[in-house]
Amino acid sequence: MVSLSLAPCHIHEPFADPVESCHPWFARAEACETERMTPGPQLSDASNTTPLTPETEAQVAQFAHTDILVGIPSFNNVETIGHVVKAVSAGLAKYFPEARAVLVNSDGGSTDGTQQVVTQAVVDLKTLFIGDQQSSLHKIITPYHGIPGKGSAFRTIFEIARRLKAKACAVVDSDLRSITPEWIELLVSPVLEQGFDYVAPYYLRHKYDGTITNSIVYPLTRTLYGHRIRQPIGGDFGFSGQLAQHYLDKHVWESEVAKFGIDIWMTTEAIASGARVCQSFLGAKIHNPKDPAADLSAMLVQVLGAVFALMEDHYAVWGKTDGSNAVPLFGFQYEVGVEPVNVNVDRMISTFRQGLSDLGTIWDQILAPGTRQSLRPLGTCSAQDFRIADSLWARVVYDAAVAYRNRVLPLDHVLKAFTPLYLGRTASFVLDTQGLTSSEAEGRIEALCQAFEKDKSYLVARWNEPHAS
Repeated sequence: MVSLSLAPCHIHEPFADPVESCHPWFARAEACETERMTPGPQLSDASNTTPLTPETEAQVAQFAHTDILVGIPSFNNVETIGHVVKAVSAGLAKYFPEARAVLVNSDGGSTDGTQQVVTQAVVDLKTLFIGDQQSSLHKIITPYHGIPGKGSAFRTIFEIARRLKAKACAVVDSDLRSITPEWIELLVSPVLEQGFDYVAPYYLRHKYDGTITNSIVYPLTRTLYGHRIRQPIGGDFGFSGQLAQHYLDKHVWESEVAKFGIDIWMTTEAIASGARVCQSFLGAKIHNPKDPAADLSAMLVQVLGAVFALMEDHYAVWGKTDGSNAVPLFGFQYEVGVEPVNVNVDRMISTFRQGLSDLGTIWDQILAPGTRQSLRPLGTCSAQDFRIADSLWARVVYDAAVAYRNRVLPLDHVLKAFTPLYLGRTASFVLDTQGLTSSEAEGRIEALCQAFEKDKSYLVARWNEPHAS
């Protein structure tokens, strides 16, 4: 059972700005990262080449090239990473027996024996009726450098893929409990056999799981870039060696991208660069539960910051995109059981209303007057009548994006002040979908996406308004 307690964290930090200190929201939204990866020793990076340790350099030098590279970022995942490594090994042996393959574990300084487990994890291929593997799996276990986070771990994986001239790559989380050998085929084959550059995962999830994706990231990225990638921040991806090189050439590795922002950044950069994108059905994603009270606020700030920053970078692409198109989906689709998610609606509504009271002057700067006025009745209505309509929510998100772009406040203020708004929309969605199946709730998400697309002209108009620099 996963408990979804979505209130902001109560972590307080001192602020020099007197305006900021008047609003404890800015402190509450500051949470610790889910992936508390400690960086390796800092090395100078005078070029686009990502630094590797001498030991890693020596390991990479043993191979002229590889056909497939699978990366696994990790930090203290001793309980789960053995299963992940075995699933990857079995998938490569079963579906790519003749391919040169390398597994890269990019580790953030684990102290629980994670790296030893990666080294020792082997799978008995005979028990899986796999007997014709012609190429052995090589493992490279290496620390990563830079800002602690998943993005920095990925950067090292991209660099090794570049040096080994990998044709196809995949990255999978180290805490997965539901990964199977088939995941590797589904993430890699579209690249090797169909010429796709980017493979996003498609999971079946509980209707109240993935609320940041469902309420913000999916409808917004779909509307902006015209591709219906259902899980743009899913965490497990396939991509070509050429796309890995493209990622390395971007100067984002000292930014929030190096933390939670890496997934949406990879998806957006793939689309904006003109890469061929698709999805693969992976079934259910079950991984170690995280404490949302400690994680979601920080994740929201970092993901939303990455999305908004990417909007500034790629206006030339999304400003002329109209509507959206389905994206090819590979794999056999089937019904799977998903873990239930509990939500505390009263707490979320209370958090929203406290924001309505405490952050009035801040929201006045972020939201357009009409948007702000439409939210006011939510402060006094009954809990059962609490609803944020799809069109209103689209305008809330669009207003926040414009406020971020116009720098109406320090960027972290804009992002942190958004947390109670997000919680209010989540509460509204829960109330609206009580008694519905996850499939039926998906229809409500589709309606939200259509509202975002319908009101895109509002975003474009506001984006092009003159503003003070």
